[in-house]
Amino acid sequence: MPVIKASELESWKGKEVGVSEWVEVGQDRINTFADCTEDHQFIHIDEEAAAKTPFGGTIAHGLLTLSLLPKLSYGTTLGLEGTVMGINYGFDKVRFLNPVRAGSKVRGRHTLIDAVEKQPGRWLLTYNVVVEIDGIETPALIATSLVMIVVG
Repeated sequence: MPVIKASELESWKGKEVGVSEWVEVGQDRINTFADCTEDHQFIHIDEEAAAKTPFGGTIAHGLLTLSLLPKLSYGTTLGLEGTVMGINYGFDKVRFLNPVRAGSKVRGRHTLIDAVEKQPGRWLLTYNVVVEIDGIETPALIATSLVMIVVG
């Protein structure tokens, strides 16, 4: 993760900041997520029934893919000198474009869109995030992610 001075943020706007390592989305992870969220729709957990659908097998919950963004962001977003903490501030937009089949690998690609000092020492960074699926052209999702960085 590049660690920069706040005065350098402007020069990063519109630039890709980083790409994460691949992360496997296995059936065990999908089943655990189903249990945590109580979303046991067959398309996620019943491999036999899901094999008969157009997907040809089980798929990850869209929200599971979205929930991997902290992992996919680690080391791929900007750090500011003097950071005390970073806070997930939410999303302006999330679109699920392609299902993630069980056993697939995903990674995150982060581009800084904007950086605004909301209060002294509080920077709101806006990223375009694309979650790619290994070997598939259409990404799993795209999102506009907001991160508040508190500098001390």
